[in-house]
Amino acid sequence: MSITKQRIRSFMREHVVSLVNSFPFIGAWIRWGCSRIGKTENHLPDWSRTIRDKEWNILVHEEKGTRVVLATGVGGYLAGATVESLLGVALTLRGAYVEVLLCDGLLSACQNCDYRKFPTASTFVRKGPSGMLCNTCYPPAAHLYETLGFKVHRLGDWVRAEDHDDLGDLIEKHSMKDLIGHKDQGMAVGEHALAGALRYFARATLEGEIGVKVFKAYFQSAFLAARAARRLMESRGYKKAVFNHGIYVPQGVFGEAARSLGIDVVNWNPAYRKKCFIFSHGDTYHHTLMSEPTENWENLSLPPAEMQRLEDYLKSRWHGTQDWIWFHERPQFDETSIFRAVKADRKKPWIGLLTNVMWDAQLHYPANAFSNMRDWIFETIDYFEARPDLQLIIRVHPAEIRGTLPSRQKMVDEIRRRGKPLPTNVFIVGPEDPVSTYSLMERCNTVLIYGTKTGVELTSQGIPVIVAGEAWIRNKGVTKDAQSPTHYRQLLDQLPVMGRLPEEQIKRARIYAYHFFFRRMIPLGFMEPQRGDPPFGLRPGICLSDLKEGSDPGLDVICRGILSGTPFIFPAENTPSSK
Repeated sequence: MSITKQRIRSFMREHVVSLVNSFPFIGAWIRWGCSRIGKTENHLPDWSRTIRDKEWNILVHEEKGTRVVLATGVGGYLAGATVESLLGVALTLRGAYVEVLLCDGLLSACQNCDYRKFPTASTFVRKGPSGMLCNTCYPPAAHLYETLGFKVHRLGDWVRAEDHDDLGDLIEKHSMKDLIGHKDQGMAVGEHALAGALRYFARATLEGEIGVKVFKAYFQSAFLAARAARRLMESRGYKKAVFNHGIYVPQGVFGEAARSLGIDVVNWNPAYRKKCFIFSHGDTYHHTLMSEPTENWENLSLPPAEMQRLEDYLKSRWHGTQDWIWFHERPQFDETSIFRAVKADRKKPWIGLLTNVMWDAQLHYPANAFSNMRDWIFETIDYFEARPDLQLIIRVHPAEIRGTLPSRQKMVDEIRRRGKPLPTNVFIVGPEDPVSTYSLMERCNTVLIYGTKTGVELTSQGIPVIVAGEAWIRNKGVTKDAQSPTHYRQLLDQLPVMGRLPEEQIKRARIYAYHFFFRRMIPLGFMEPQRGDPPFGLRPGICLSDLKEGSDPGLDVICRGILSGTPFIFPAENTPSSK
Protein backbone atom coordinates (compact mmCIF):
# COMPACT_ATOMS: atom_id res chain seq x y z
CA MET A 1 0.00 0.00 0.00
CA SER A 2 1.34 3.46 -0.94
CA ILE A 3 1.98 6.21 1.62
CA THR A 4 -0.88 8.25 0.11
CA LYS A 5 -3.35 5.38 0.48
CA GLN A 6 -2.19 4.75 4.04
CA ARG A 7 -2.79 8.40 4.93
CA ILE A 8 -6.24 8.39 3.34
CA ARG A 9 -7.19 5.20 5.19
CA SER A 10 -5.87 6.61 8.50
CA PHE A 11 -7.77 9.89 7.99
CA MET A 12 -11.03 8.09 7.14
CA ARG A 13 -10.69 5.67 10.03
CA GLU A 14 -10.04 8.42 12.56
CA HIS A 15 -12.89 10.67 11.46
CA VAL A 16 -15.49 7.95 10.88
CA VAL A 17 -14.81 6.37 14.27
CA SER A 18 -14.92 9.81 15.90
CA LEU A 19 -18.29 10.47 14.25
CA VAL A 20 -19.60 7.08 15.35
CA ASN A 21 -18.57 7.63 18.98
CA SER A 22 -19.97 11.16 19.07
CA PHE A 23 -23.35 10.33 17.53
CA PRO A 24 -24.49 6.82 18.48
CA PHE A 25 -27.57 6.90 16.23
CA ILE A 26 -25.48 7.76 13.17
CA GLY A 27 -22.91 5.19 14.27
CA ALA A 28 -25.52 2.45 14.38
CA TRP A 29 -26.54 3.24 10.80
CA ILE A 30 -22.91 3.32 9.62
CA ARG A 31 -22.26 -0.03 11.24
CA TRP A 32 -25.43 -1.48 9.70
CA GLY A 33 -24.51 -0.12 6.28
CA CYS A 34 -20.99 -1.55 6.45
CA SER A 35 -22.36 -4.95 7.36
CA ARG A 36 -24.69 -4.87 4.36
CA ILE A 37 -21.91 -3.77 2.00
CA GLY A 38 -19.76 -6.63 3.28
CA LYS A 39 -22.71 -9.02 2.79
CA THR A 40 -22.64 -10.04 6.42
CA GLU A 41 -25.29 -9.54 9.07
CA ASN A 42 -25.53 -9.56 12.83
CA HIS A 43 -27.77 -12.39 13.99
CA LEU A 44 -29.45 -13.04 17.32
CA PRO A 45 -31.75 -16.05 17.74
CA ASP A 46 -35.40 -15.82 16.82
CA TRP A 47 -37.28 -17.14 19.83
CA SER A 48 -40.71 -15.96 18.58
CA ARG A 49 -42.21 -19.48 18.61
CA THR A 50 -40.99 -20.03 22.16
CA ILE A 51 -42.46 -16.89 23.68
CA ARG A 52 -45.87 -17.75 22.21
CA ASP A 53 -45.84 -21.12 23.98
CA LYS A 54 -48.10 -21.15 27.08
CA GLU A 55 -45.95 -23.82 28.77
CA TRP A 56 -42.89 -21.61 28.42
CA ASN A 57 -44.53 -18.53 29.91
CA ILE A 58 -45.46 -20.52 33.00
CA LEU A 59 -42.07 -22.17 33.45
CA VAL A 60 -39.88 -19.10 32.98
CA HIS A 61 -41.53 -17.20 35.85
CA GLU A 62 -41.49 -20.02 38.40
CA GLU A 63 -38.80 -19.17 40.95
CA LYS A 64 -37.93 -22.72 41.92
CA GLY A 65 -35.23 -25.22 41.14
CA THR A 66 -31.49 -24.60 40.89
CA ARG A 67 -30.75 -20.89 40.63
CA VAL A 68 -28.50 -20.18 37.61
CA VAL A 69 -27.03 -16.89 36.42
CA LEU A 70 -26.09 -16.53 32.76
CA ALA A 71 -23.32 -13.94 33.14
CA THR A 72 -23.22 -12.97 29.48
CA GLY A 73 -21.76 -9.60 30.46
CA VAL A 74 -20.92 -8.31 26.99
CA GLY A 75 -24.16 -8.35 25.01
CA GLY A 76 -22.31 -7.22 21.90
CA TYR A 77 -20.54 -10.58 21.80
CA LEU A 78 -23.39 -12.12 19.83
CA ALA A 79 -22.08 -15.68 20.06
CA GLY A 80 -22.42 -15.40 23.83
CA ALA A 81 -26.03 -14.20 23.73
CA THR A 82 -26.87 -16.86 21.13
CA VAL A 83 -25.53 -19.82 23.11
CA GLU A 84 -26.52 -18.54 26.54
CA SER A 85 -30.11 -17.74 25.57
CA LEU A 86 -30.29 -21.32 24.26
CA LEU A 87 -28.90 -22.62 27.56
CA GLY A 88 -31.36 -20.47 29.48
CA VAL A 89 -34.30 -22.03 27.64
CA ALA A 90 -32.94 -25.59 27.96
CA LEU A 91 -32.13 -25.24 31.67
CA THR A 92 -35.55 -23.75 32.41
CA LEU A 93 -37.19 -26.71 30.67
CA ARG A 94 -35.21 -28.95 33.04
CA GLY A 95 -36.51 -27.20 36.16
CA ALA A 96 -33.87 -24.52 36.80
CA TYR A 97 -34.59 -20.86 37.55
CA VAL A 98 -32.46 -18.65 35.30
CA GLU A 99 -31.44 -14.99 35.52
CA VAL A 100 -29.05 -12.92 33.40
CA LEU A 101 -26.22 -10.45 34.09
CA LEU A 102 -25.32 -7.82 31.48
CA CYS A 103 -23.07 -4.79 31.49
CA ASP A 104 -25.24 -1.71 30.95
CA GLY A 105 -22.41 0.67 30.04
CA LEU A 106 -20.71 0.71 33.45
CA LEU A 107 -17.32 -0.41 32.21
CA SER A 108 -14.70 1.89 30.73
CA ALA A 109 -12.98 -1.08 29.03
CA CYS A 110 -14.23 -4.54 28.12
CA GLN A 111 -13.90 -7.49 25.74
CA ASN A 112 -15.88 -5.54 23.13
CA CYS A 113 -13.00 -3.05 22.80
CA ASP A 114 -9.91 -3.46 20.65
CA TYR A 115 -7.51 -1.31 18.67
CA ARG A 116 -9.55 -1.56 15.45
CA LYS A 117 -12.58 0.20 16.92
CA PHE A 118 -10.87 3.42 18.04
CA PRO A 119 -8.78 5.91 16.04
CA THR A 120 -6.12 5.97 18.79
CA ALA A 121 -5.53 4.42 22.19
CA SER A 122 -5.77 7.93 23.66
CA THR A 123 -9.30 8.22 22.27
CA PHE A 124 -10.14 4.90 23.90
CA VAL A 125 -8.75 5.99 27.27
CA ARG A 126 -10.65 9.29 27.08
CA LYS A 127 -14.02 8.00 25.85
CA GLY A 128 -14.09 4.26 26.43
CA PRO A 129 -16.80 2.18 24.74
CA SER A 130 -19.57 4.71 25.45
CA GLY A 131 -21.42 5.74 22.33
CA MET A 132 -21.66 3.28 19.47
CA LEU A 133 -20.25 0.21 21.25
CA CYS A 134 -22.43 0.45 24.35
CA ASN A 135 -25.52 1.48 22.40
CA THR A 136 -25.24 -1.56 20.14
CA CYS A 137 -24.21 -3.92 22.96
CA TYR A 138 -26.56 -3.80 25.94
CA PRO A 139 -29.96 -2.99 24.34
CA PRO A 140 -30.19 -5.88 21.83
CA ALA A 141 -29.06 -8.51 24.35
CA ALA A 142 -31.30 -7.15 27.10
CA HIS A 143 -34.25 -7.17 24.68
CA LEU A 144 -33.47 -10.76 23.67
CA TYR A 145 -33.43 -12.04 27.25
CA GLU A 146 -36.34 -9.93 28.50
CA THR A 147 -38.50 -11.02 25.56
CA LEU A 148 -37.92 -14.60 26.69
CA GLY A 149 -39.05 -13.61 30.18
CA PHE A 150 -35.70 -13.83 31.99
CA LYS A 151 -34.91 -11.31 34.71
CA VAL A 152 -31.96 -9.20 33.52
CA HIS A 153 -29.62 -7.62 36.09
CA ARG A 154 -27.63 -4.56 35.06
CA LEU A 155 -24.05 -4.51 36.30
CA GLY A 156 -24.24 -0.80 37.13
CA ASP A 157 -27.07 -1.36 39.61
CA TRP A 158 -24.75 -3.39 41.86
CA VAL A 159 -21.87 -0.92 42.22
CA ARG A 160 -21.63 1.16 45.40
CA ALA A 161 -19.92 4.46 46.22
CA GLU A 162 -17.36 2.69 48.43
CA ASP A 163 -16.24 0.64 45.42
CA HIS A 164 -15.20 3.81 43.59
CA ASP A 165 -13.49 5.11 46.74
CA ASP A 166 -11.49 1.90 47.22
CA LEU A 167 -10.59 1.85 43.54
CA GLY A 168 -9.31 5.43 43.65
CA ASP A 169 -7.09 4.67 46.65
CA LEU A 170 -5.66 1.59 44.95
CA ILE A 171 -4.74 3.33 41.71
CA GLU A 172 -3.29 6.34 43.51
CA LYS A 173 -1.09 4.38 45.90
CA HIS A 174 0.11 1.44 43.82
CA SER A 175 2.30 0.92 40.78
CA MET A 176 1.16 -0.90 37.67
CA LYS A 177 3.23 -3.92 38.73
CA ASP A 178 1.40 -4.04 42.06
CA LEU A 179 -1.98 -3.66 40.37
CA ILE A 180 -1.28 -6.55 37.98
CA GLY A 181 -0.85 -8.86 40.97
CA HIS A 182 -3.69 -7.33 42.97
CA LYS A 183 -6.46 -9.51 44.38
CA ASP A 184 -9.62 -7.95 45.80
CA GLN A 185 -11.43 -10.14 48.32
CA GLY A 186 -9.52 -13.07 46.81
CA MET A 187 -10.46 -12.12 43.24
CA ALA A 188 -7.51 -11.82 40.81
CA VAL A 189 -8.72 -8.64 39.12
CA GLY A 190 -5.22 -7.54 38.07
CA GLU A 191 -4.49 -10.66 36.04
CA HIS A 192 -7.65 -10.35 33.97
CA ALA A 193 -7.17 -6.60 33.56
CA LEU A 194 -3.73 -7.25 32.08
CA ALA A 195 -5.12 -9.94 29.75
CA GLY A 196 -7.82 -7.50 28.63
CA ALA A 197 -5.33 -4.69 27.96
CA LEU A 198 -3.05 -7.00 25.98
CA ARG A 199 -6.02 -8.15 23.96
CA TYR A 200 -6.99 -4.51 23.27
CA PHE A 201 -3.56 -3.82 21.75
CA ALA A 202 -3.23 -7.36 20.28
CA ARG A 203 0.24 -7.41 21.82
CA ALA A 204 1.98 -9.53 24.44
CA THR A 205 3.55 -6.52 26.16
CA LEU A 206 2.33 -3.06 27.14
CA GLU A 207 4.60 -0.22 26.14
CA GLY A 208 4.88 3.41 27.19
CA GLU A 209 2.58 5.72 29.09
CA ILE A 210 -0.42 4.89 26.91
CA GLY A 211 -0.02 1.20 27.72
CA VAL A 212 -0.22 2.02 31.42
CA LYS A 213 -3.34 4.14 30.86
CA VAL A 214 -5.10 1.39 28.92
CA PHE A 215 -4.21 -1.14 31.60
CA LYS A 216 -5.62 1.15 34.29
CA ALA A 217 -8.85 1.50 32.30
CA TYR A 218 -9.15 -2.29 32.29
CA PHE A 219 -8.19 -2.48 35.95
CA GLN A 220 -10.96 -0.03 36.89
CA SER A 221 -13.46 -2.08 34.93
CA ALA A 222 -12.23 -5.39 36.34
CA PHE A 223 -12.37 -4.08 39.90
CA LEU A 224 -15.90 -2.65 39.60
CA ALA A 225 -17.19 -5.66 37.66
CA ALA A 226 -15.81 -8.07 40.28
CA ARG A 227 -17.35 -6.12 43.17
CA ALA A 228 -20.72 -5.76 41.43
CA ALA A 229 -20.89 -9.39 40.31
CA ARG A 230 -19.94 -10.68 43.74
CA ARG A 231 -22.60 -8.53 45.40
CA LEU A 232 -25.26 -9.69 42.95
CA MET A 233 -24.33 -13.37 43.17
CA GLU A 234 -24.32 -13.34 46.95
CA SER A 235 -27.64 -11.48 47.12
CA ARG A 236 -29.49 -13.69 44.64
CA GLY A 237 -28.25 -17.01 46.01
CA TYR A 238 -27.10 -18.54 42.73
CA LYS A 239 -25.74 -22.06 42.73
CA LYS A 240 -24.38 -22.01 39.18
CA ALA A 241 -22.76 -19.32 37.02
CA VAL A 242 -22.51 -19.96 33.28
CA PHE A 243 -20.68 -17.72 30.82
CA ASN A 244 -18.37 -17.63 27.82
CA HIS A 245 -14.61 -18.12 27.78
CA GLY A 246 -13.81 -17.30 31.44
CA ILE A 247 -11.02 -14.77 30.84
CA TYR A 248 -10.64 -11.06 30.04
CA VAL A 249 -13.00 -8.33 31.31
CA PRO A 250 -15.65 -8.85 32.51
CA GLN A 251 -16.02 -12.64 32.10
CA GLY A 252 -12.74 -13.43 33.83
CA VAL A 253 -13.66 -11.50 36.96
CA PHE A 254 -17.19 -12.92 36.92
CA GLY A 255 -15.48 -16.27 37.41
CA GLU A 256 -13.36 -14.85 40.22
CA ALA A 257 -16.49 -13.51 41.94
CA ALA A 258 -18.39 -16.79 41.66
CA ARG A 259 -15.49 -18.92 42.87
CA SER A 260 -14.92 -16.61 45.85
CA LEU A 261 -18.49 -17.41 46.96
CA GLY A 262 -18.30 -21.14 46.31
CA ILE A 263 -20.63 -20.91 43.29
CA ASP A 264 -20.07 -23.55 40.62
CA VAL A 265 -18.62 -21.99 37.45
CA VAL A 266 -19.20 -23.33 33.94
CA ASN A 267 -17.31 -21.81 31.00
CA TRP A 268 -17.79 -22.57 27.32
CA ASN A 269 -16.29 -21.74 23.96
CA PRO A 270 -16.96 -22.64 20.31
CA ALA A 271 -14.92 -25.73 19.41
CA TYR A 272 -13.04 -26.34 16.19
CA ARG A 273 -15.44 -28.91 14.76
CA LYS A 274 -18.60 -27.61 13.15
CA LYS A 275 -21.65 -27.50 15.43
CA CYS A 276 -19.50 -28.28 18.48
CA PHE A 277 -18.69 -26.49 21.76
CA ILE A 278 -16.25 -27.06 24.63
CA PHE A 279 -17.56 -26.75 28.20
CA SER A 280 -15.49 -26.84 31.37
CA HIS A 281 -16.10 -26.88 35.10
CA GLY A 282 -14.57 -24.32 37.43
CA ASP A 283 -12.45 -22.29 35.04
CA THR A 284 -11.62 -21.53 31.42
CA TYR A 285 -10.77 -24.53 29.26
CA HIS A 286 -7.31 -22.96 28.78
CA HIS A 287 -6.58 -24.18 32.31
CA THR A 288 -8.81 -27.21 32.78
CA LEU A 289 -7.82 -29.20 29.68
CA MET A 290 -4.25 -29.48 30.98
CA SER A 291 -5.28 -30.83 34.37
CA GLU A 292 -8.11 -33.11 33.24
CA PRO A 293 -7.77 -36.57 34.86
CA THR A 294 -6.34 -39.10 32.42
CA GLU A 295 -8.83 -41.71 33.67
CA ASN A 296 -11.48 -39.78 31.72
CA TRP A 297 -10.10 -41.27 28.51
CA GLU A 298 -7.08 -43.57 28.84
CA ASN A 299 -9.13 -46.77 29.26
CA LEU A 300 -11.32 -46.16 26.20
CA SER A 301 -11.61 -49.14 23.89
CA LEU A 302 -12.36 -47.83 20.43
CA PRO A 303 -13.52 -50.12 17.60
CA PRO A 304 -11.80 -49.88 14.20
CA ALA A 305 -14.67 -47.77 12.79
CA GLU A 306 -14.13 -45.07 15.42
CA MET A 307 -10.36 -45.09 14.90
CA GLN A 308 -10.97 -44.64 11.18
CA ARG A 309 -13.35 -41.80 11.96
CA LEU A 310 -10.56 -40.13 13.92
CA GLU A 311 -8.08 -40.66 11.08
CA ASP A 312 -10.52 -39.12 8.61
CA TYR A 313 -11.08 -36.13 10.84
CA LEU A 314 -7.37 -35.53 11.50
CA LYS A 315 -6.75 -35.58 7.75
CA SER A 316 -9.62 -33.13 7.24
CA ARG A 317 -7.85 -30.75 9.61
CA TRP A 318 -5.25 -30.23 6.88
CA HIS A 319 -7.97 -28.49 4.85
CA GLY A 320 -10.47 -27.43 7.55
CA THR A 321 -13.39 -29.13 5.78
CA GLN A 322 -15.04 -30.37 9.01
CA ASP A 323 -14.28 -27.27 11.09
CA TRP A 324 -15.71 -23.80 11.47
CA ILE A 325 -12.47 -22.46 12.95
CA TRP A 326 -9.30 -22.76 10.87
CA PHE A 327 -6.45 -20.50 9.77
CA HIS A 328 -5.02 -21.93 6.56
CA GLU A 329 -6.22 -20.53 3.24
CA ARG A 330 -5.43 -22.83 0.28
CA PRO A 331 -2.49 -24.57 2.01
CA GLN A 332 0.24 -26.14 -0.11
CA PHE A 333 1.32 -29.67 0.74
CA ASP A 334 3.82 -30.69 -1.92
CA GLU A 335 7.52 -31.19 -1.30
CA THR A 336 8.41 -28.37 -3.69
CA SER A 337 6.47 -25.91 -1.48
CA ILE A 338 8.21 -27.21 1.63
CA PHE A 339 11.70 -26.71 0.23
CA ARG A 340 10.71 -23.34 -1.22
CA ALA A 341 9.64 -22.20 2.24
CA VAL A 342 12.63 -23.76 4.02
CA LYS A 343 15.99 -23.71 2.29
CA ALA A 344 17.54 -26.07 4.79
CA ASP A 345 19.90 -28.98 4.29
CA ARG A 346 17.79 -31.99 3.43
CA LYS A 347 20.30 -34.41 4.97
CA LYS A 348 20.55 -32.88 8.45
CA PRO A 349 17.71 -33.45 10.95
CA TRP A 350 14.93 -30.83 11.04
CA ILE A 351 13.45 -29.81 14.39
CA GLY A 352 10.14 -27.99 14.11
CA LEU A 353 8.96 -25.19 16.40
CA LEU A 354 5.34 -23.96 16.41
CA THR A 355 4.40 -20.57 17.81
CA ASN A 356 1.13 -19.20 19.13
CA VAL A 357 -0.36 -15.73 18.80
CA MET A 358 1.64 -13.75 21.37
CA TRP A 359 -1.16 -11.78 23.02
CA ASP A 360 -3.78 -14.53 23.25
CA ALA A 361 -4.98 -15.74 26.68
CA GLN A 362 -2.14 -14.21 28.66
CA LEU A 363 -2.89 -15.88 31.98
CA HIS A 364 -0.74 -17.33 34.73
CA TYR A 365 0.19 -20.98 34.15
CA PRO A 366 2.23 -22.44 37.02
CA ALA A 367 3.42 -25.40 34.90
CA ASN A 368 5.20 -23.28 32.27
CA ALA A 369 8.95 -23.75 32.05
CA PHE A 370 9.32 -20.16 30.77
CA SER A 371 7.65 -16.93 31.79
CA ASN A 372 6.43 -16.28 28.25
CA MET A 373 6.61 -17.66 24.72
CA ARG A 374 9.10 -15.07 23.48
CA ASP A 375 11.66 -16.03 26.14
CA TRP A 376 11.20 -19.68 25.17
CA ILE A 377 11.81 -18.98 21.48
CA PHE A 378 14.89 -16.85 22.17
CA GLU A 379 16.30 -19.54 24.46
CA THR A 380 15.66 -22.14 21.76
CA ILE A 381 17.39 -20.12 19.04
CA ASP A 382 20.43 -19.62 21.26
CA TYR A 383 20.54 -23.33 22.00
CA PHE A 384 20.47 -24.31 18.32
CA GLU A 385 23.25 -21.87 17.50
CA ALA A 386 25.50 -24.26 19.40
CA ARG A 387 24.03 -27.33 17.65
CA PRO A 388 25.10 -27.09 13.98
CA ASP A 389 24.22 -30.78 13.60
CA LEU A 390 20.53 -29.84 13.82
CA GLN A 391 18.30 -27.38 11.97
CA LEU A 392 15.47 -25.44 13.66
CA ILE A 393 12.39 -24.65 11.54
CA ILE A 394 10.21 -21.98 13.21
CA ARG A 395 6.66 -21.95 11.85
CA VAL A 396 4.87 -18.74 12.88
CA HIS A 397 1.15 -19.25 13.50
CA PRO A 398 -1.01 -18.12 10.54
CA ALA A 399 -3.53 -16.68 13.03
CA GLU A 400 -1.11 -13.78 13.55
CA ILE A 401 -2.58 -12.34 10.36
CA ARG A 402 -5.71 -14.43 9.78
CA GLY A 403 -7.17 -14.58 13.29
CA THR A 404 -10.31 -12.77 14.46
CA LEU A 405 -8.08 -10.10 15.99
CA PRO A 406 -4.83 -9.91 13.96
CA SER A 407 -1.72 -9.56 16.08
CA ARG A 408 0.15 -6.24 16.18
CA GLN A 409 3.22 -7.89 17.71
CA LYS A 410 4.67 -10.23 15.14
CA MET A 411 7.05 -12.99 16.13
CA VAL A 412 9.30 -12.38 13.13
CA ASP A 413 9.74 -8.74 14.22
CA GLU A 414 10.51 -9.80 17.79
CA ILE A 415 13.24 -12.15 16.60
CA ARG A 416 14.77 -9.42 14.45
CA ARG A 417 14.74 -6.94 17.35
CA ARG A 418 17.01 -9.20 19.41
CA GLY A 419 19.97 -7.53 17.77
CA LYS A 420 21.60 -10.87 17.01
CA PRO A 421 21.99 -12.40 13.56
CA LEU A 422 19.89 -15.49 13.02
CA PRO A 423 22.05 -18.63 13.19
CA THR A 424 22.59 -20.23 9.79
CA ASN A 425 20.84 -23.40 10.93
CA VAL A 426 17.65 -21.59 12.04
CA PHE A 427 14.90 -20.92 9.48
CA ILE A 428 11.63 -18.97 9.83
CA VAL A 429 8.42 -19.67 7.92
CA GLY A 430 6.19 -16.61 8.26
CA PRO A 431 2.44 -16.58 8.96
CA GLU A 432 1.68 -15.52 5.39
CA ASP A 433 3.44 -18.52 3.81
CA PRO A 434 0.89 -20.91 2.25
CA VAL A 435 2.92 -24.05 2.96
CA SER A 436 0.96 -26.47 5.12
CA THR A 437 2.06 -26.55 8.75
CA TYR A 438 1.17 -30.24 8.85
CA SER A 439 3.31 -31.12 5.83
CA LEU A 440 6.17 -29.08 7.24
CA MET A 441 6.06 -30.76 10.66
CA GLU A 442 5.80 -34.24 9.12
CA ARG A 443 9.26 -33.58 7.68
CA CYS A 444 10.67 -32.90 11.17
CA ASN A 445 12.41 -35.29 13.54
CA THR A 446 10.78 -33.69 16.61
CA VAL A 447 8.48 -30.70 17.16
CA LEU A 448 8.79 -28.13 19.96
CA ILE A 449 5.58 -26.44 21.11
CA TYR A 450 4.48 -23.94 23.72
CA GLY A 451 0.67 -23.77 23.75
CA THR A 452 -0.66 -25.02 20.44
CA LYS A 453 -3.34 -27.70 20.18
CA THR A 454 -1.42 -29.10 17.18
CA GLY A 455 0.50 -31.24 19.65
CA VAL A 456 -2.61 -33.42 19.93
CA GLU A 457 -2.51 -34.08 16.18
CA LEU A 458 1.25 -34.49 15.82
CA THR A 459 1.55 -37.13 18.53
CA SER A 460 -1.37 -39.01 16.95
CA GLN A 461 0.77 -39.29 13.83
CA GLY A 462 3.72 -40.56 15.86
CA ILE A 463 5.75 -37.34 15.74
CA PRO A 464 7.74 -36.75 18.97
CA VAL A 465 6.78 -33.52 20.75
CA ILE A 466 8.48 -31.49 23.49
CA VAL A 467 6.15 -29.15 25.45
CA ALA A 468 7.51 -25.98 27.09
CA GLY A 469 4.23 -24.19 27.87
CA GLU A 470 0.51 -24.70 28.44
CA ALA A 471 -0.37 -27.00 25.53
CA TRP A 472 -3.33 -29.28 26.18
CA ILE A 473 -1.28 -32.35 25.27
CA ARG A 474 0.84 -31.72 28.40
CA ASN A 475 0.46 -34.30 31.18
CA LYS A 476 -1.09 -36.91 28.90
CA GLY A 477 1.81 -39.33 28.91
CA VAL A 478 2.69 -38.92 25.22
CA THR A 479 4.99 -35.87 25.20
CA LYS A 480 8.16 -34.78 26.96
CA ASP A 481 7.08 -31.92 29.24
CA ALA A 482 9.72 -29.39 30.26
CA GLN A 483 9.56 -28.41 33.94
CA SER A 484 12.20 -25.65 33.88
CA PRO A 485 14.66 -24.00 31.44
CA THR A 486 17.38 -26.39 32.60
CA HIS A 487 15.14 -29.40 32.08
CA TYR A 488 14.14 -28.06 28.66
CA ARG A 489 17.78 -27.86 27.57
CA GLN A 490 18.32 -31.41 28.83
CA LEU A 491 15.45 -32.55 26.62
CA LEU A 492 16.97 -30.75 23.63
CA ASP A 493 20.30 -32.46 24.34
CA GLN A 494 18.59 -35.76 23.51
CA LEU A 495 17.87 -34.64 19.93
CA PRO A 496 17.67 -35.99 17.34
CA VAL A 497 15.52 -38.91 18.41
CA MET A 498 15.72 -42.29 16.73
CA GLY A 499 12.48 -42.69 14.79
CA ARG A 500 8.85 -42.02 15.59
CA LEU A 501 6.98 -42.64 18.85
CA PRO A 502 6.54 -46.26 19.96
CA GLU A 503 3.28 -47.90 18.88
CA GLU A 504 1.90 -47.92 22.43
CA GLN A 505 2.43 -44.18 22.76
CA ILE A 506 0.85 -43.53 19.35
CA LYS A 507 -2.17 -45.58 20.40
CA ARG A 508 -2.44 -43.59 23.63
CA ALA A 509 -2.09 -40.32 21.73
CA ARG A 510 -4.86 -41.32 19.33
CA ILE A 511 -7.19 -42.29 22.14
CA TYR A 512 -6.64 -38.87 23.68
CA ALA A 513 -7.14 -37.18 20.29
CA TYR A 514 -10.46 -39.01 19.95
CA HIS A 515 -11.43 -37.88 23.44
CA PHE A 516 -10.38 -34.30 22.70
CA PHE A 517 -12.03 -33.90 19.29
CA PHE A 518 -15.12 -36.12 19.67
CA ARG A 519 -15.91 -36.29 23.39
CA ARG A 520 -14.79 -32.92 24.77
CA MET A 521 -16.14 -31.11 21.70
CA ILE A 522 -19.88 -31.52 22.27
CA PRO A 523 -22.15 -31.43 19.20
CA LEU A 524 -25.44 -29.53 19.15
CA GLY A 525 -27.45 -30.81 16.22
CA PHE A 526 -29.62 -27.69 15.85
CA MET A 527 -26.67 -25.29 15.52
CA GLU A 528 -25.91 -24.28 11.94
CA PRO A 529 -22.94 -22.41 10.42
CA GLN A 530 -23.94 -19.01 9.02
CA ARG A 531 -22.30 -15.97 7.51
CA GLY A 532 -21.88 -12.95 9.72
CA ASP A 533 -21.58 -12.48 13.46
CA PRO A 534 -21.74 -14.95 15.11
CA PRO A 535 -20.61 -17.55 12.55
CA PHE A 536 -23.31 -19.95 13.79
CA GLY A 537 -26.96 -19.78 14.75
CA LEU A 538 -29.99 -21.82 15.71
CA ARG A 539 -31.76 -23.81 13.04
CA PRO A 540 -34.77 -21.82 11.77
CA GLY A 541 -38.09 -22.78 13.34
CA ILE A 542 -36.62 -24.32 16.51
CA CYS A 543 -39.26 -24.95 19.19
CA LEU A 544 -39.42 -26.12 22.80
CA SER A 545 -39.71 -29.80 21.91
CA ASP A 546 -36.29 -29.58 20.21
CA LEU A 547 -34.67 -28.52 23.49
CA LYS A 548 -36.37 -30.77 26.02
CA GLU A 549 -34.50 -33.58 27.72
CA GLY A 550 -33.96 -36.50 25.36
CA SER A 551 -34.21 -34.46 22.16
CA ASP A 552 -30.50 -33.73 21.61
CA PRO A 553 -27.77 -35.91 23.21
CA GLY A 554 -25.21 -33.10 23.27
CA LEU A 555 -27.58 -30.65 24.94
CA ASP A 556 -28.41 -33.29 27.54
CA VAL A 557 -24.71 -33.72 28.39
CA ILE A 558 -24.30 -29.94 28.73
CA CYS A 559 -27.38 -29.41 30.90
CA ARG A 560 -26.58 -32.36 33.18
CA GLY A 561 -23.07 -30.98 33.55
CA ILE A 562 -24.34 -27.55 34.54
CA LEU A 563 -27.05 -28.72 36.95
CA SER A 564 -25.44 -31.87 38.41
CA GLY A 565 -21.72 -31.26 37.97
CA THR A 566 -21.14 -34.31 35.77
CA PRO A 567 -18.18 -34.17 33.35
CA PHE A 568 -18.69 -32.36 30.04
CA ILE A 569 -17.87 -35.48 28.06
CA PHE A 570 -19.97 -36.53 25.09
CA PRO A 571 -20.06 -40.35 24.68
CA ALA A 572 -19.38 -40.21 20.95
CA GLU A 573 -18.30 -43.84 20.87
CA ASN A 574 -21.80 -44.87 22.07
CA THR A 575 -23.92 -42.27 20.27
CA PRO A 576 -24.90 -43.30 16.74
CA SER A 577 -26.37 -39.89 15.91
CA SER A 578 -22.93 -38.28 16.36
CA LYS A 579 -21.23 -40.46 13.75
